[in-house]
Amino acid sequence: MTRYTAPLLLALTLIAPAAGADSLTIPGHVPAQQPIQMPRRGMKMDQVRAQFGEPAAQQGPVGDPPITVWDYGDYKVYFEYDTVLHTVDLTTLVMPGKATQ
Repeated sequence: MTRYTAPLLLALTLIAPAAGADSLTIPGHVPAQQPIQMPRRGMKMDQVRAQFGEPAAQQGPVGDPPITVWDYGDYKVYFEYDTVLHTVDLTTLVMPGKATQ
């Protein structure tokens, strides 16, 4: 045996049982059923409105450059002028101090 064979065999012996695992359960984490379709960075307001409909609520524009926020319930869309900067999926957020079931 070479000097690398024994550590390699030991590593494979320890890894092999884990390779057959079906899933990993994390306490307090509930996986999403299906990913939510959300607006992508770079989309224009009219494209978002056409594809996702009217938002439940709107805030802004505020500041320079003007930032506008559209609320779609499960997610919020942040615009700079009329272009999507970021979309936040509110279903995956964990708030500090809030217990998840």
